[in-house]
Amino acid sequence: MSDSQSPELTLASKIEAMLFVSAEPVPVAQLAMALDVSASVVERGLKELEEALHARGLRLQRHAGRVQLTTAAELAPLVERFLGLEATTHLSRVALETLAIIAYQQPVTRPQVDSIRGVNSDSMMKSLLSKGLIQESGRTDGPGRPILYSITPDFLQHFGLNSIAEMPPLAMSSETGEGNGHDEMLEG
Repeated sequence: MSDSQSPELTLASKIEAMLFVSAEPVPVAQLAMALDVSASVVERGLKELEEALHARGLRLQRHAGRVQLTTAAELAPLVERFLGLEATTHLSRVALETLAIIAYQQPVTRPQVDSIRGVNSDSMMKSLLSKGLIQESGRTDGPGRPILYSITPDFLQHFGLNSIAEMPPLAMSSETGEGNGHDEMLEG
């Protein structure tokens, strides 16, 4: 009866254990079902876990209603050195420009990206797809049903973000007064 003698673990500890063994981001609903509690209870546990992780080398990353444990971005150089990995691949200005458009406009089609950049983005989109920084996330209902693209959890990890909400606000265009400030955002 060693189970009855051991102290009951906190909800945050149980969530941490499930996220630790999961190879992919987990929907909050799946955690709730496994724990036999509501999603709001899981959210409270996630908040508690997130606060506890601030003093450790792990972080919670949220994207598209899913959550996962990741290494703290500030420890990337240490982890890379420990694992003997080469420095993270640096992205070109064109890659960063394309990623910024997708991140701020998602979901977005390649023709929409082309329109904003003013050049064909096909090869860059293929490159970003192969790097796992963007993903196909559906199709539009318009003519030809073009593919919609959005960022991935790998995008968040690459830039050391816990969620898309941590991205800086998009600069407002002075001409239109709307959030189409790609030129201002990308030039600076």
